[in-house]
Amino acid sequence: MNRSQKYFNKVLVANRGEIACRIIKTCKKLGIKTVAVYSEADANAMHSHMADEAILIGPPPSSQSYLKMDAIINACKETGAEAVHPGYGFLSENYVFHDALEKEGITFIGPSPYALKAMGDKLESKRIALKAKVNTIPGYDGVIKDDDHAVAIARDVGYPVMIKASAGGGGKGMRIAYNDTQIREGFRLSSQEAKSSFGDDRLLIEKFIEHPRHIELQIIGDKHGNVCYLNERECSIQRRNQKVVEEAPSPFLDPKTRKAMGEQAVMLAKEVGYSSAGTVEFLVDKYKNFYFLEMNTRLQVEHPITELITGLDIVELMLKSASGNELQMKQSDVQLNGWAMECRVYAEDPYKSFGLPSTGRLFQYIQPDNIENVRCDSGIMEGQEISIYYDSMICKLITYGKTRNDAIETMGKALDSYVIRGVNHNIALLRDIMDRPSFMAGNLSTNFLNEEYTDGFKGRMLTFDEKNELIAAACHQFVHREVRSYEYLNQNRLTSPPKDVTHFDLVCTLDGEKFVCKIKVIEHGIQANINGINIKFISHSPKQNTLFEAEVNGAPCVFQRFSRYVGQQFNVIHKGTKFPVIVRTKLQEDLHEHMPDKPETDHTPFLRSPMPGTLKELRCKVGDDVFEGMEVAVVEAMKMQNMLRAEKTGKVRAIYFRPGDSVAEDDLILEIE
Repeated sequence: MNRSQKYFNKVLVANRGEIACRIIKTCKKLGIKTVAVYSEADANAMHSHMADEAILIGPPPSSQSYLKMDAIINACKETGAEAVHPGYGFLSENYVFHDALEKEGITFIGPSPYALKAMGDKLESKRIALKAKVNTIPGYDGVIKDDDHAVAIARDVGYPVMIKASAGGGGKGMRIAYNDTQIREGFRLSSQEAKSSFGDDRLLIEKFIEHPRHIELQIIGDKHGNVCYLNERECSIQRRNQKVVEEAPSPFLDPKTRKAMGEQAVMLAKEVGYSSAGTVEFLVDKYKNFYFLEMNTRLQVEHPITELITGLDIVELMLKSASGNELQMKQSDVQLNGWAMECRVYAEDPYKSFGLPSTGRLFQYIQPDNIENVRCDSGIMEGQEISIYYDSMICKLITYGKTRNDAIETMGKALDSYVIRGVNHNIALLRDIMDRPSFMAGNLSTNFLNEEYTDGFKGRMLTFDEKNELIAAACHQFVHREVRSYEYLNQNRLTSPPKDVTHFDLVCTLDGEKFVCKIKVIEHGIQANINGINIKFISHSPKQNTLFEAEVNGAPCVFQRFSRYVGQQFNVIHKGTKFPVIVRTKLQEDLHEHMPDKPETDHTPFLRSPMPGTLKELRCKVGDDVFEGMEVAVVEAMKMQNMLRAEKTGKVRAIYFRPGDSVAEDDLILEIE
């Protein structure tokens, strides 16, 4: 701690999860005591144990706990906290909360109420950006009355257009429309999401720039008029307007464009007297023209990658600014060293629309934080439950390298080594992105996922060599099972006929493809001939570890046992995706050829919820005729509206839920006959 700087004695962190833990760590480093607040659902959460004190503020719903201003102010009074750090989300951009704290003599660690109000309203922020001579996107500068008004505006601006919640953020309340029908539907759904998430259903419409990059500038300011930009972050890989993979710096920008964007970001910040950490977001087209998108007046989720390339602690800078200290930093002091990559690890199913939320309890959880140049910002631990009440983020996985390729390579190993059991998660998608040629070449846009996975994410498509690596790993598991069994049966107290456990003739099946494998057991592994290809597989991990590292023909590989084997099936995770591999002896395979196949069941008559959430709307009733692709229900999960469509044409036979009911993943909502 720099003793020449004054700081607060005690700070209350008005948040939860990984960001609460992140803030507490910096406070501890500076010798500042911390207070955590928690809901009943978070009684055993990591952040509540990390802080010096913890105060219960209400039931699980955020509206009754983390969004309850009076409860947080009372917690400050009870503990003597002098300041509140709001993190991101919840009350972090709420100027009313700032004013309420100020009236009680408590400091809000963030910008002024004016900056919060002005930049939190997308309509007002655009007007201010124009005044500050910042490049802006063409659009309608006013509040939209209804869907007819929205259609008229969209036609005037020109399709495609983006519908956005005026008070929004995090992708909520955002829709792209290419025609009148989509603008009407988008207006209705975005209004509902905006009202649910922000208590404000006002919308705006802007020209949608096709195939843009989403590049943002991190800024930091103090109360003495000093503002610096801390270089940029590329955040183009998104699903449903929410970021998935970020990196710093951008592989697209040149020094001239970086400087121009940074200077405009600083101009905007100075226009509103900005005095904390914030982010000015831009859309950048293929010609490097950039347009102001919005300003986030808070600590950003992806701030760690900026910290790694600049060597700065952004939370510390926020505390310094809020305490009244000068930054004592010039723009020329800001460095750009190396490359940092961040993957947002979510509890969600990437096979459903690139990620629909998942809930459950983490019965096994191993972070890859023992790998060099890997940082895990998380707020959970093994045994903790991922609930329906909050954001589904598990961890921000961050890697650093001297070059972009170094950071990508380290990220691949970190994702391979990340063990999560108990909930669905998106590691398979993240891992596959890392090896996509377009990603490795830095060819990115906000439409990256839809362009790379035109039919949705189906799991990793293994190369010829990767298939052989996987088959060798499955054979290795089979051999160790057989050797262990033989060693047990040949104890002195038992008798059994001699058995050769040094050579095996096996047949493996992967996605219907057969692999004839001749296996020889060697020290620490196997020598395999797989369809005529020789492979030496050496394991460097104990036999029963979930995670095991190996060498395949001398090249390092990381595998995971997804679960214990079930009969002849071995579930192995390779390159992030789980693959069921059937391993049989030659005799077992010959006998299996005579077994009848089980007929497949037609599931199209049944509409099931793809995620846990609340049934917000039904657009049909029993006896109604519906057609394939028709919108029949809306399920809200994590405050996002998700449209469900009929998978076949027919008549509604039965409905099992009503609007307002809670639904679990795979709950049957209705039947069609």
